[in-house]
Amino acid sequence: MLTYLIPKLNELLYVKNSIFYWKKTQGRRIAHKPAGWLSKGYVLIGICNEVHPAHRLLFSLHHNYCPEFIDHIDGNRANNKIENLRPATLNENARNCKKPSHNTSGFKGVGWDKNRNKWMAYITINNKFKSLGRYENINDANLAYITAAKFYFGNFARI
Repeated sequence: MLTYLIPKLNELLYVKNSIFYWKKTQGRRIAHKPAGWLSKGYVLIGICNEVHPAHRLLFSLHHNYCPEFIDHIDGNRANNKIENLRPATLNENARNCKKPSHNTSGFKGVGWDKNRNKWMAYITINNKFKSLGRYENINDANLAYITAAKFYFGNFARI
């Protein structure tokens, strides 16, 4: 829980348009300049000799609690607008992930089955691989994934 930091946050920082700014100059912290830095796409802020993701601090300030996982709805880790943040479970957070960088089909959940010379659609549900069939056409395989993702993942489906 990050709620213990709320008094310190209010002392050091203010929020404007979902971005934290320093209230006063102290060392490298310059008054009215954005607080934090980017690391692996996340905005991080140092408070009380600890580093905290800005989205967790913002969510805590706004909702007065901090869930174990917070999902960025649009997948942009730096977009900390409160309407872009929602509580999630580990599995829900994973469902909203982007297409893997090693993907060669261009579509999430679609790959080439070289043994059958067809496009294969697949999805992972609760850490279990599930085949959605093989298709002559890549667009048919993509449609199979989209349909399954919407069915199994609901609002957390990333298409």
